[in-house]
Amino acid sequence: MRPGLAILAIPPAWVGIWATAAPRSFYDDFPGTSSWVSPLGPYDEHLVRDVGAFDLGLLVVVLFALVTLDRRVVQAALVAAIVSGLPHLIYHLTATAPLSTADNILSLIGLALPILIAVILLPKTRSDSRVRGLQ
Repeated sequence: MRPGLAILAIPPAWVGIWATAAPRSFYDDFPGTSSWVSPLGPYDEHLVRDVGAFDLGLLVVVLFALVTLDRRVVQAALVAAIVSGLPHLIYHLTATAPLSTADNILSLIGLALPILIAVILLPKTRSDSRVRGLQ
């Protein structure tokens, strides 16, 4: 369980810290190898900082789950990853024109992977107050 939660913490940490601390750089340069955000619309510092802040909130929940392995907290973190990730993935499945094929494939994999991990881990949280044996 902990390795899966650790993997789930990476995207919100990366996006949350970058978008909150340096919104213009995030807009211009995310994910770092090419630009996936700027082709999708005009820069809006408020919106970029909000995205960062929301991802930092998700990061806190995932890290709390990772540390405690409390069943309800782990469930909340996994469901939050699915609920926040699925609409984002759906949007990017329908807005592929601005990016190259390679960038679309990479971004869609990056968006789908946390959802898939959360969906796989969620059934493992069905019993006990702590998620035992899955550390």
